[in-house]
Amino acid sequence: MEKTLAILKPDCVRKRLVGAVAARIEEAGFAICGMRMLLLSQRDAEAFYQVHQSRPFFAELVRFMTSGPVVVMALERENAVAGFRALIGATDPAEAAEGTVRRDFADSKGENIVHGSDSVANGQREISFFFATRDLNERILLPQP
Repeated sequence: MEKTLAILKPDCVRKRLVGAVAARIEEAGFAICGMRMLLLSQRDAEAFYQVHQSRPFFAELVRFMTSGPVVVMALERENAVAGFRALIGATDPAEAAEGTVRRDFADSKGENIVHGSDSVANGQREISFFFATRDLNERILLPQP
C-alpha cells in the first residue's frame, strides 16, 4: 500500500472546510492512517519547504503556512500519490479540473487549501517529518459501503 501526506492548510481550517475535505479524501478510497492539528513554527515551515528556499515565493509560503493551524494527514491507498494529486487538482484553482478540491474550495494559487506529496519518496519523507512510526495506524482500510 502506498502512502502520501496531505496538509489541510490554514485557509482550509479558517474556512471550516476540514470536514468537507476529509470526507472527499475518504470517499476517494484513502485510509487516514494518522491525523493531527498543529501550528507550524517558522522554523518547521522553513524546514518542511526547504526545497523551495531559492524560489521567490518561499517567504510568502512560510508566512502563510504559519498564519494559523494546519491539519496533517498520513494517507494510504493503492497509487496514493497520483490518486491524491488527481483528487486535489492543479496548484492554481483556476487551472484545476472541475470537481477537484482546489477548484471547489481554493481562492488562489497561494492559498490553495491543501498540500499533497509529489512523489512516493517525498511522501515518505514528509510523513516522517510529522509522524513517528508508532503514530500511524497502518492497513486499516475498511471495505467500501
